[in-house]
Amino acid sequence: MKQTDLLAEALAQAPPADILNAPPPTSNPGGQRYHALWIRLLFSCLVDADFLDTEQFMSPEKAGLRGQYPALAELEPRFEAYMTALTARADDTPVNQMRALVLDRCRNAAEQMPGLFSLTVPTGGGKTLASLAFALHHARRHGKRRILYVIPYTSIIEQTADVFRGVFGEDAVLEHHSNFDSERETPRSRLACENWDTSLIVTTNVQFFESLFAARPSRTRKLHNILDSVVILDEAQLLPPEFLTPILSTIRELSGHYGVSFVLCTATQPALASQRGFDWRFDGLDDVREIMGDATAVQELHTSLRRVEVSLPADLHAPTSWEALAAELATHPRVLCIVDRRDDARLLHGLLPTGAVHLSGLMCGQHRADVIAMIKERLVADEPLRVISTQLVEAGVDLDFPVVYRALAGLDSIAQAAGRCNREGRLFNLGRVVVFAPPTEPPAGHLRQLAMRAGNFCNVVRPIRSRPNCLPNISKACTGAKVWKVSIEKAFRCS
Repeated sequence: MKQTDLLAEALAQAPPADILNAPPPTSNPGGQRYHALWIRLLFSCLVDADFLDTEQFMSPEKAGLRGQYPALAELEPRFEAYMTALTARADDTPVNQMRALVLDRCRNAAEQMPGLFSLTVPTGGGKTLASLAFALHHARRHGKRRILYVIPYTSIIEQTADVFRGVFGEDAVLEHHSNFDSERETPRSRLACENWDTSLIVTTNVQFFESLFAARPSRTRKLHNILDSVVILDEAQLLPPEFLTPILSTIRELSGHYGVSFVLCTATQPALASQRGFDWRFDGLDDVREIMGDATAVQELHTSLRRVEVSLPADLHAPTSWEALAAELATHPRVLCIVDRRDDARLLHGLLPTGAVHLSGLMCGQHRADVIAMIKERLVADEPLRVISTQLVEAGVDLDFPVVYRALAGLDSIAQAAGRCNREGRLFNLGRVVVFAPPTEPPAGHLRQLAMRAGNFCNVVRPIRSRPNCLPNISKACTGAKVWKVSIEKAFRCS
């Protein structure tokens, strides 16, 4: 077929006028430094168009399943109706009053111009729904095409996706990760996962960042659909330090030139601002706007939501044996103990009286989800319950125990563990968070290094014994240098 015939055939299909009349680019956004990202975005458009065109010709019935998800304009009324009902049946407690305040500030901040945002709210402060409210309002106000909710752990993503389905309905949420239950997958959702051509996507850090840097054509199909969207990076403190240089560089470019608004959502914000030393430089994220307000407003929020007292042993370098720890845990009818190693969780669970619950990454996704659901039911029923878990419960898993034990770890992990204690503020006194030195070292890598830094830091200043609300600031100060150092060293090794 002649080239002129192909052009005539394409024009006969009435392509959008904004495509036909758009002036050709004279240079790539961001200049030569970000030339690779521009080329990858163009390649993503080409590859996805090629796949879709071939599908339309070869399998028109399959192509007809695409584009059936509700638009963002349809989701916002559903969200407002859900929040109205949720507020009406919620008890008028101080914690719920603070959650309402967080939600209100998120709605107001959504009017700001697109760019980089942070949402710093204590654990149990309603970040998930509040950040979604920001995204929906921000998308409507500035014409964004979709919302991507990016989560580090599959254990969190399952719970978050279920919450969103409860808000919007089963037909509105695209859940994309390796542990997704195949029984819930449909031909429509399978097709939407290929290129994320839908309004609300819940996915993992791995899926999101590998799509940004992948080399396979099939994986790059999603890349161009990230543009003009709102991306919520939940538990942002878990971004991998060794890959921060390329991750933050791409975040800056997508925000600055491609219409993407990012929200760094966590109780313990990492130190991601640009820093310079005598012989080093860390290019981070600058001009990040905190949705909760200035540093004073954030600190007041943490103070208002103080629900626990954190206690440290006299000597963090003197380990507690598993037998002694098990005997101490057995004195509490309802207690959660979090350790860093799966082997440690299994060993400690075996030392407890019959009826204790084990929870770790050794369990398959469905088994883990079933156990978490059972734990929540027993907590609501106020039954005796002792749970031994790895750190998978620290981020995004809504549990509420009167007493929580945490193996020595980074201060952000201690703060996250504290979010599983007296979460709803129903105890007459403050909840108890007990930090202990385990007899085994944390896994090699940044967990071990952060535990060592936290131990040294706490032994020097020990401010969290009387002021647990200052944990986020201490965490940022304690881990910041580590983040910059690892990121810079990795960048030099790759250059």
